[in-house]
Amino acid sequence: MSRTLYLVAYDIASHRRWYRVHKYLLGYKVSGQKSFFECWVTPTELQQVMREVGALIDGDEDRAHVFQLDERMAVRCYGVAESFARRYFSIT
Repeated sequence: MSRTLYLVAYDIASHRRWYRVHKYLLGYKVSGQKSFFECWVTPTELQQVMREVGALIDGDEDRAHVFQLDERMAVRCYGVAESFARRYFSIT
């Protein structure tokens, strides 16, 4: 199954909910910081991430966005940023 790079951005009002979302997404992130994670996922994993994040947030106070990143676009990094260039990865 092929993987696609997504940017998951979230703004959570409660520190407890923020921590739960942050901790959950650490399992999928390949890069990012604070409340913006790049996640390299399959379509099935994407659906799972969207369901789980939706269950962890408060729909009246919080927000989360998932953006598919276009692989054809040139990557521009500033400061100490590095691009995720691998087409595969392994979790051991």
